[in-house]
Amino acid sequence: MSECTHDCSSCGVDCASRKPDSLIEPQNPLSDVKKVIAVVSGKGGVGKSLVTGLLAVSMQREEKKVGIMDADITGPSIPKMFGIHEKATGNEAGIFPAKTKMDIDVMSVNLLLQDETDPVVWRGPVIAGTVKQFWTDVIWSDKDYLFIDMPPGTGDVPLTVFQSIPVDGIVIVTSPQELVSMIVAKAVKMAQMMNIPVLGIVENMSYYECPNCHEKHYIYGNSNVEEIAKQFDIKNVARIPMNSKLAAACDKGMIELFEGDWLDEFAKEL
Repeated sequence: MSECTHDCSSCGVDCASRKPDSLIEPQNPLSDVKKVIAVVSGKGGVGKSLVTGLLAVSMQREEKKVGIMDADITGPSIPKMFGIHEKATGNEAGIFPAKTKMDIDVMSVNLLLQDETDPVVWRGPVIAGTVKQFWTDVIWSDKDYLFIDMPPGTGDVPLTVFQSIPVDGIVIVTSPQELVSMIVAKAVKMAQMMNIPVLGIVENMSYYECPNCHEKHYIYGNSNVEEIAKQFDIKNVARIPMNSKLAAACDKGMIELFEGDWLDEFAKEL
């Protein structure tokens, strides 16, 4: 049996990873993406883009070839986080993603707009079609990992990504609040419906560590991410503290210079 290419659209083998009535789109002929990991959240404002960026940087530091697809079309933040302001280019073969200082490939709608502050006032089908083109038309070249920064919720774009792109697994991002259990449940159930494994859960804004005494303060209440992970049989768990230096690095487009090992073990497990 030949090695799986994860391109179900051109494969006739009925394997365990094949999605029912597969609508998987072929990647660009000049792309060779090995693994696709989607970073999701049941609600907005929990730091999904931050986790996507940190995971990509952590993988890059492990000498992996990494790309980021910014699927949050109406609220793209990946380019600013990495300090990317130039426009994407292309030719008849496809679209070339922008490159970060560490050579991470990035594709975002902000790289196609005339002005990066222009709002994207598009209807759902157009937004979903754009995300699909980020897979079929963008030349990702040789990538060990492609991280997809998803919009919050379970609407058009997540459904399009899960149906059209061969996602190998998802990472769920949460915050330390009581309603998180319900939000995680929604993300887990959607992943189960689409037959996609949940690889791990990351709790952002988990605590604040005093820079002087290094005592941890749980501003939003004690973390219950371990209990939630156990409830849904999620094995990989990580926590990211509230950190002013990390926030400043993101604001300045310098996330690749962050210092912190919060996701190192998590990335290795992935």
